[in-house]
Amino acid sequence: MKKLTFFVLALGIAIVFSFSPVPAAEIKVGTLFAHTGPLAEFGPHHKNGAELAAKHLEAAGLKLTLIHEDSETSAIPGTNAAKKLVEINKVVAIVGALASGVTIPVAESVTLPNSVLQISNASTSPMITVLPADKDKDLLFRTCPSDALQGVISGKLAADLGYKKASTLYVNNPYGQGLAEQFKKSFEARGGKVLAMVPHDEKAAPTYTAELKKALAGKPDTIGAFSYPGHSTIYLKEAIELFKFNNFLFCDGTKSIKNVEVVGAENVEGLYGTAPGSALNPSYDAFLAEYAKAYGSFPKFPFVTNAYDAMSVIGLAILKAQAKGQPITSLSIRDNLRTIANPPGEVIRPGEFKKAAELIKQGKDINYEGAAGSVDFDKNGDVITPIEVWKYHNGDMVTVRMEFEIPKE
Repeated sequence: MKKLTFFVLALGIAIVFSFSPVPAAEIKVGTLFAHTGPLAEFGPHHKNGAELAAKHLEAAGLKLTLIHEDSETSAIPGTNAAKKLVEINKVVAIVGALASGVTIPVAESVTLPNSVLQISNASTSPMITVLPADKDKDLLFRTCPSDALQGVISGKLAADLGYKKASTLYVNNPYGQGLAEQFKKSFEARGGKVLAMVPHDEKAAPTYTAELKKALAGKPDTIGAFSYPGHSTIYLKEAIELFKFNNFLFCDGTKSIKNVEVVGAENVEGLYGTAPGSALNPSYDAFLAEYAKAYGSFPKFPFVTNAYDAMSVIGLAILKAQAKGQPITSLSIRDNLRTIANPPGEVIRPGEFKKAAELIKQGKDINYEGAAGSVDFDKNGDVITPIEVWKYHNGDMVTVRMEFEIPKE
């Protein structure tokens, strides 16, 4: 009798569990932003952008578990952090890194060998477009434009400002090198002359007097500051105090209010820079409204919108894969990225992910128009967004215009 009772009880438990809903597998996505090192000023804001996208996706029924790691704006720590995300946390995708000098080694040694999708929101080196390791994998994307675009506009801007001679101080990694080389090509195509291209280490140094002497030889009209805030705040101060020179041309990496705080608003007043920008359209407006609700006023840092877009397209591709009954892997996400981000399809803007989920369930095409602009991935995983021309004014950074047409070189 006892055996029969136990059997019936066991059978009942088995029946209950067989009809209980099986919890969905946890979907983990990693981020690899810079929270320390020369780009530490940017990291927390990029994290906010990614988390806001995850919040909007959750409202549409998709729960992502975000695991945040610090790249330290350096290749070795960034690679180690990526290994943790891939090997221990088992993420299906990584958003980041910021610095191209981190993104490329992470791709070459971690994400590509392990067939893990990586989408950078801020790495702009032209080298990413032609990375041999990604030729057949198609697993390295970015939601920011290549510096093949920004460098053209930067060189054009220098010529438009009437400069005839220029030098560059650049961080010695794929980002700084690629931007400096494209600037030189663009500036000299317009009649200018680059006197010196002076590299410096990724790690912030206590002084840059030797580099400044090289850059200032020949008396350039301007110096392209193609570095990060952790570098520029030091060499700007030295240039002003030791060499009585303060005519710099900035970029996205040196678009920082810390430059104002260190050298004073009067010493950067009216100086120009470039940065990948955001199309001023309904998608951008929608993002600004949602960001303000979550975090208050929008910070004037580049690539926050791009971080939102990177997490958004990952989530939308997951929804598409789920609707097809596909397992959620890096490969299934990759295979659905262009179908949700590129035309044709009904336009989806930031925060409209409930609508997107319904359309996907109905088997309809969607076309995500991002906070930073159209996220139309080409065969290399690249996008084209506007290039912002900005300047320092009254202690702030203000947009002068957006360049939507990139001149052919």
